[in-house]
Amino acid sequence: MKIYFSDFFEIDSNLLVEHGAFNISLINDLPLFIDPFLLFGSEKQEYQRQHDNILKYLTFLKSKSGELSNGQIKSWYKFSEVKQNWFGYSKIGNSGSGLGMKFGKNFSASISDVFDDLGKEVITQTSHLEKSGLFEIGVGKDNISDFTTNLIKEFLLEYTQTFTLQNISPKFRKTLSVERVYFDYEFERWMPKEYVLPYFKGDYVILTPKDILTKDDSWINSNDLRGEFRTICNSIDNDQLRNEILNYFQKVLPKNKKNSQKDKYTAVQQTIRKYPEIINWYIKLKEENKVEARRNSKYKVETIEECYNENLPVFIDLLRQHTSFYDNVDITGLSEKRDKLMEKLNFIRKEGAIIANPIQKFENKERIRETENDIIEVKEKISEVQEKQLITLKNFIEGGNNFVFYFDNNPISRLEDLQIMYRFIWNAFNDEESQNKNDNFHNINFKLASSLKIKSIDVDKIRVIHYYTDSEYERIQKLLQKLKIDKNVILIDVGR
Repeated sequence: MKIYFSDFFEIDSNLLVEHGAFNISLINDLPLFIDPFLLFGSEKQEYQRQHDNILKYLTFLKSKSGELSNGQIKSWYKFSEVKQNWFGYSKIGNSGSGLGMKFGKNFSASISDVFDDLGKEVITQTSHLEKSGLFEIGVGKDNISDFTTNLIKEFLLEYTQTFTLQNISPKFRKTLSVERVYFDYEFERWMPKEYVLPYFKGDYVILTPKDILTKDDSWINSNDLRGEFRTICNSIDNDQLRNEILNYFQKVLPKNKKNSQKDKYTAVQQTIRKYPEIINWYIKLKEENKVEARRNSKYKVETIEECYNENLPVFIDLLRQHTSFYDNVDITGLSEKRDKLMEKLNFIRKEGAIIANPIQKFENKERIRETENDIIEVKEKISEVQEKQLITLKNFIEGGNNFVFYFDNNPISRLEDLQIMYRFIWNAFNDEESQNKNDNFHNINFKLASSLKIKSIDVDKIRVIHYYTDSEYERIQKLLQKLKIDKNVILIDVGR
């Protein structure tokens, strides 16, 4: 069983611990990302230099703000996702979307307003890339993460190369020219650079220091900005400004009703639009809590390590030893047969569109009906195989092996985490080709009972629903009865 970097490159995982790197999976992305605040808040000068480099590039972009051509936006703002670090929430492998022209246009059009005090900060200690995610300009958490990773790519590549030369066998490494590694400010363009890197299935791999990683949200984030609004306002030392902001907030809150959380968040956003300086005061509070930022992220990373790097391999090994889950369940043949029938059906339909003869048209419709029935038959066979496999998994989990679905003794509460967990379980003994072309996983809809909604139940897939409590079980039953669903549903009790 090979899952992690240390497995594929045949090294002792303690070498990665000594280097400070996360032992990534090379089956699927792990739900972590680089938080640029951890560069700023670190006591390590090399990290602080990376934060300075990010601000240097933002300063360059701001100096070029205005009417930019599509070519300039493409050159300065458009980046592919650095998929080689194997972090993110990809449902298949490690491929993400990266930063496109839409991001570039939104960011370039707003950079002068968002970073109006860049290099001339009064309230905060410095500027932060994450500030762009606090304004309503179409820049999200994923954009900031992708941008950060690209802007410190040179550092990550050198960090990986150092480890590679010291610890990776020559048979597993390769000398490569990597595109868009560093920015040449004289020629105003991104430049390539050559490195010796770990090489895995046609691509290089990047290692990342654990102490710049986090999960869910970066330290500076819009959820905290809204949730800590009154604390932020109370920290403003200008009495007049503080009172004006709080009065305006009360004014825009809906009257004559008990305000919901949504009402309060909407009022906060309206107040921030009126008084954008609130954002600087929020960032100031975050800057004053560097130690807490490091502690918070360290806990999150350790939780992911416990779940994916420690508990998951144990679970998979037990599942392999004590069940038939991994025994000859490859349905690639059935999947390929279905795909060929789908191609045949499309061809017959196109052919029928140009047939004029009534008899031939009737014969064409019969061929369509027969092919559709063949497709249904193959799909049913695929579902039968999958359901048997899922029942095996259900019985194993409910037989006292639910530990893998808990983070630090707390049940998995994010659907993305559950889906990633199942992808690891499903593909632990599959090669990459099987993962991509075999829909032994893609045809299954994994859900958490706690967040289950009628519109989220895909009636065309096998539904696997996790529940932790009796009340969740009762809620699921009511939903299924309401939708009149009585097949292709597997409920798994993962409660303690």
